[in-house]
Amino acid sequence: MDHETPSPLKTRTLVAQGLGLAEPVTRALVSPIHMSTTYLRDADNGYSGGRIYGVTDNPSVQQAESLIAALEGAEDAFLFGSGMAAASAVFQALDRPTHIIASRVMYWGLRTWLGDIGHGHSVSFVDSSDLDAVREAVRPGETGLFWIETPSNPLWTITDIAAIADIAHSVGAVLCVDSTVSTPIFTRPIAFGADIVVHSATKYLNGHSDVMAGVLATAERSGIWDRIRKVRAQIGATLGPFEAWLLMRGIRTLHVRVKAQAETAAMLASRLAGHPALSAVLYPGLRSHAGHHIAIRQMIGGFGGMMSIRVKGGEPAAVAAAAQVKLWKRATSLGGVESLIEHRASIEGAGTPCPSDLLRLSVGLEDIDDLFLDLVQALGS
Repeated sequence: MDHETPSPLKTRTLVAQGLGLAEPVTRALVSPIHMSTTYLRDADNGYSGGRIYGVTDNPSVQQAESLIAALEGAEDAFLFGSGMAAASAVFQALDRPTHIIASRVMYWGLRTWLGDIGHGHSVSFVDSSDLDAVREAVRPGETGLFWIETPSNPLWTITDIAAIADIAHSVGAVLCVDSTVSTPIFTRPIAFGADIVVHSATKYLNGHSDVMAGVLATAERSGIWDRIRKVRAQIGATLGPFEAWLLMRGIRTLHVRVKAQAETAAMLASRLAGHPALSAVLYPGLRSHAGHHIAIRQMIGGFGGMMSIRVKGGEPAAVAAAAQVKLWKRATSLGGVESLIEHRASIEGAGTPCPSDLLRLSVGLEDIDDLFLDLVQALGS
């Protein structure tokens, strides 16, 4: 592949150009999908082409990885078949029984899995926005990994990445940040001291609700990164070339999509604040949000497209409101072009930290007035 575009580039240019790559044989602007699972050896039994086998050496996958690494300011990136595959690889790569400090509020699938992790590891779930609580949870000589999600799903609390990085590194621990909601358009956790960044690429990075993928990006090729590489290869958790090609196509509109979604979410949050049917609107862009001052510092240019509302009348009223929407889609997931609404507590079940009166909103690319009026009529009914 030819790299014809000068560097460094602004983020908007970087994603639109897709690293400025052109297919070298036909000079095609859109890269082909490389489907081969294996590569020819030379007569001397070597691999002068630099690739051996498709599970780790697929050009379509590597192109998307290179773009994501550039977006995150990372030294390297690995794609996986899902966000859970990416996240779980970090824990599987720990080389000894480790104490892990994790955000109490996070993606429910990972939180549930961490509760059953085993392998000699132990996990302390804490409010990671409370630095004193984080410090108190540290076990000197035992704590080896900090896992934080910011903004946290679905309460959208904000954790100070730089402050947690200082705590983690002071005890020799690795800091991994789930930045799925913020995306590299608004936050680059490595710039604030994170060692590894994780995304469910199914969500905003792809943005069209048609690809399952996950990605890890690293500040440096460290020991744990080498072990993650081995875990990915050994358990076959890599992404397929067609999915990587679709992901690459989605990323090329990432900047304009998330900027528009964040703008709409901010206006929607402002309009809904104080609505008589609601007890709270949870959105980091609101001045009333407890983490707003930190969000201003580490979410540059926008506060994301996710928000939640708490409905007066509790769970029955919340479920009833979700049943009355006509434009919003009642579905799990986030980050797509369609706006989604979901009653999270009933999805997460027993043990969830999510209030039963909460509805999670993923703001898409529809018109703000249409989205607002649909919610108002649903809350009114």
